[in-house]
Amino acid sequence: MSSIWFNKAIQLEELSQHFPGTMMEALDIRITEVGPDYIRGTMPVDKRTHQPYGLLHGGASVALAETLGSFAAMLVIDATKQFCVGQEINANHIRGVRDGLVTGTARPYYIGKTSHVWGIEIRDPEEKLVCISRLTMAIRDQPAK
Repeated sequence: MSSIWFNKAIQLEELSQHFPGTMMEALDIRITEVGPDYIRGTMPVDKRTHQPYGLLHGGASVALAETLGSFAAMLVIDATKQFCVGQEINANHIRGVRDGLVTGTARPYYIGKTSHVWGIEIRDPEEKLVCISRLTMAIRDQPAK
């Protein structure tokens, strides 16, 4: 399968950094793998991502999903000519998780000129489905300089 990414030589080291001062750093979200048509990342389930009952907070799952989908959308476009922003996200929370590392995988449903739709599945350490999310990204032209 050929790659969907604009830059065919993606450096995982560049994507896996913390991006200081962002939600990625606060929640310890890390990009761990880039395949030909997917991007994968992890987030720990701990006091930073718990809700009051000690389970993974749904908002934390959505933060992981939007991070992965946004990175994926960014990797498809020519960033010298365009940029992308989240337009809509939804999530179905399937199963609770108390601890460990959850893994999200983003794959495209649709890649168009002005919008993308990404599906993100989040799974627990036993590969059980935790959350399904769908993210719509708006693709815009860079402003003239």
